[in-house]
Amino acid sequence: QVQLVESGGGFVQPGGSLRLSCAASGFTFSRYAMSWYRQPPGKERELVASIGSTGGTTTYANSMKGRFTISRDNARNMVYLQMSSLKPEDTAMYYCNARAPLMNTYWGQGTQVTVSS
Repeated sequence: QVQLVESGGGFVQPGGSLRLSCAASGFTFSRYAMSWYRQPPGKERELVASIGSTGGTTTYANSMKGRFTISRDNARNMVYLQMSSLKPEDTAMYYCNARAPLMNTYWGQGTQVTVSS
């Protein structure tokens, strides 16, 4: 049974930091590229960051570049999103995603991040 379980979300003040975690199971994690997406209230889901199957390649949306860092630990089937200098605009539900060419795409249930004073 494939599962992606996000954790680490919460309420933080502007300028604060937070680390999200995604625990994967039920598939060959090391063969999949992993991504974080987010969906602000009332808006479309957008790509935040992605990382290749070996962790050697990372990609970030421009608004997150320099503030967010994606990483993975294939030995533990984990992917992380370290977020710093958080802004109210970062408030969203954050989702973990796994994909590989010609394979199924998997989504987690999401974890809420709220940035507010």
